[in-house]
Amino acid sequence: MKTIIKLYGAEICHKTQYYKTFLKTRNLSYAFLDVEQNIENGIELRKLYANGKLNFPTITIGTKKLRNPSDKKLQKWIDKSE
Repeated sequence: MKTIIKLYGAEICHKTQYYKTFLKTRNLSYAFLDVEQNIENGIELRKLYANGKLNFPTITIGTKKLRNPSDKKLQKWIDKSE
């Protein structure tokens, strides 16, 4: 079974764009969840954090949550999920 990668962010955020490019250039399938254009995505993201903040960009890989990860850390968790 393929692990689901989700990217919570906003189109206007340069870091979100960076992660979209990172995932696309590796031909990885992921769901982009815009937290500014869709209130439900924002609610889902807030539930991931105890403080209830809209911390984006956040990437989830299965049950692993990564907030603004380095390329190395992100690649490590992608590799573990495959």
